[in-house]
Amino acid sequence: MKLASNTVLITGGSSGIGFELAKRLIQLGNTVIITGRDQSRLEKAKKQLPQVHTIQSDVSDPEAIIALHDTVVGQFPQLNVLINNAGTMRKINLHDSQIDLLDISIETETNLNGPIRMVKQFLPHLKKQEAAAIMNVTSGLAFVPLPMSPIYCASKAGLHSYTKSLRVQLRNTNVKVFELAPPLTQTTLLDSFDADDMKGSKPMDVVAMVGQAIKGLEQDRYEIRPGQSNTLMMMNRIAPQFILNQLSKSTDKMLSES
Repeated sequence: MKLASNTVLITGGSSGIGFELAKRLIQLGNTVIITGRDQSRLEKAKKQLPQVHTIQSDVSDPEAIIALHDTVVGQFPQLNVLINNAGTMRKINLHDSQIDLLDISIETETNLNGPIRMVKQFLPHLKKQEAAAIMNVTSGLAFVPLPMSPIYCASKAGLHSYTKSLRVQLRNTNVKVFELAPPLTQTTLLDSFDADDMKGSKPMDVVAMVGQAIKGLEQDRYEIRPGQSNTLMMMNRIAPQFILNQLSKSTDKMLSES
C-alpha cells in the first residue's frame, strides 16, 4: 500500500507500538490521529510528537466509538486508514475467586470487541475512499497461548480469526486488511509482569518491530509476523504440545505460589 498522504487513525497511540507507528507514519508524510483513555498520556505524546492529533476515547465503550467516529469523520473527512492497536494484557490466575464476571472480560472488551466495533463503525466511511486499509494488531500469542495470560491470548486469537474473515469479506472492495502480530515487544504492556514471567524470551525493540511492520505494509504483506511471532506460528504447526509446554512454565510457577 501507499504509505504517504494518508489520514490514519490509531487507537491506543499514546505509547508503545501505537506511538511508534504514529511517529513513523508522520515521518512518511501522513496525517495521524491517535486515541487513548488517559488524557495525560495523550498530552505527553503530543509534546513528543507535535504533528500528531489526539482524541481521548475508550475502545471498550461502544458509545465512545460512536462519538469518536463522528468527531474524526467531521474533522478528518479524508480518513482512509484505521489501525486497531489498543490493547491490555494481564496475568490472571483462573482459580482466583476475587475476579468477578465483569473483571474477567476486560481484555476481551478492549482487545477483541473494541476492534470489531471500530471496524463496524468506520467501515462505511472507509469504503467511500479511493484506497483504504485496516490493520488489526494481534500478537504472536494468537498462534499459541501464554497460559498465565489466558484472556489476553484468547482475545488475540479471536482477533486473528476475525481479521482473516474480514479480509475475505472485503476482498472485492477498496479496503485492504492487514494483521500485525508482534512478538514480545519492549513496551509498557510488560510493566505488570516480573522478569521470571517472560524468562527465556527477549523482548523485541519497539522501533525495530515497527520498522518491520512498515515494511510489511509497503509490500502488501497482509499477515505481518515480526521476529519470534513467525517462530511461534511455525512451532505451533510442527510441535504444538512442545511449544505450549515451554510457554506453560511461568504458569506452573504462578499456580505453585497461589
